[in-house]
Amino acid sequence: MEEAEYIWHKGELVPWKDATVHVMSHALHYGSSIFEGIRVYDTAKGPAFLRLEDHLKRFFGSAKIYRMNMPLDLDGLTAACHEVVRVNRLKAAYVRPIAFRGYGAITVYGSPDPAEVAAFPWGAYLGEETRENGVDVGVSSWTRLAPNTLPTMAKAGGNYLSSQLISMEAHRHGYTEGIALDVDGNLSEGAGENLFLIRDGTLYTPPMSAAILPGITRGIAIDLAGRQGFGVKEESLPCESLYLADEVFMTGTATEIVGVRSVDGIAVGSGKRGPITKQLQEAFFGLFTGETEDTGGWLESVVEE
Repeated sequence: MEEAEYIWHKGELVPWKDATVHVMSHALHYGSSIFEGIRVYDTAKGPAFLRLEDHLKRFFGSAKIYRMNMPLDLDGLTAACHEVVRVNRLKAAYVRPIAFRGYGAITVYGSPDPAEVAAFPWGAYLGEETRENGVDVGVSSWTRLAPNTLPTMAKAGGNYLSSQLISMEAHRHGYTEGIALDVDGNLSEGAGENLFLIRDGTLYTPPMSAAILPGITRGIAIDLAGRQGFGVKEESLPCESLYLADEVFMTGTATEIVGVRSVDGIAVGSGKRGPITKQLQEAFFGLFTGETEDTGGWLESVVEE
C-alpha cells in the first residue's frame, strides 16, 4: 500500500503513522466494522469522486443494519472525505471510510463507534494489464453466506473472511480471482466483485437474493449497457453458464470493469476480453475524460480550500 500523509482520525487529521487503535478494540476481536471503498479520478476538471453520495448512503445503511451509532451525519462524512483527499494533494485516490466498535466493552455487543477516513493512491486492483488482457478465474469450493446468517447487503468487515477464503483458494490454484456460488449452487459473485455474463448480446447478472453486495459499479455497468442498447437481466444463473458465455466480466470500485478470459481453465469466448466488455470499459473510463456523458451526475469534484 502506498501511504499518504494524513488520515482523518477521530475527528481530525493526523499523520498516517499516528492513526492507530487499541489492541483491545472490539472490531479486532469480533469483526465489528463496516467500510466503503470510493474512487477519486483525475478528470479534465480536476479530481472527482465517483458516486460519493451513493457510497456513503450505503455506508450509513450498513451502520443501520448493525445498529452502529455514527459519530457524523452524511454531510459531515462527505466533508471529511473531501478534506482527506485535498490535504493529501491527491489527483486520483482510493478513499476508505471505516466505522467500527472500538475500545471499551469486551462483550460481544456494545462499544463506542468511531469513524475514520483514509485516502491513498491505488491503481488497478487486479493489475494494470488485466484491463486489456482479462483475468483467469476459478469457481470456489467455498459457498457464499446463506440467508439469515449474515446480511450480505451490509459492507461489513466480517463478511470479507469469506472473500479471503475464496481469493486465497483461487491463488493457490493459479487463478487471479475466485467465483463463489450461493447456498443453492447458483452463481453469486467474486471474492470482491460483482459478476456479469454475456450471451447473444444480452447481459446477465445474479440477483440480490444470490448473496451479493449491491455494487455501485455494478449499477454503473447496467446503466452504461442500457445506454448502448444492450438488454440486462438479473436472474439466477447455474454455474455452467460461465462455461457457455460469450463473455464474462467483473465489476467493483477497486476492480472497475475487468474481463474474464477463462473459468476453471476453460476459455471464455475467444479466450480474451470480449468486444462488449471492451465497449463498456471504454464507456466507463470515458466518464473521466468527458467522452461519456455523466448523465447520472455521478462525478463530484473535490472541494478546494
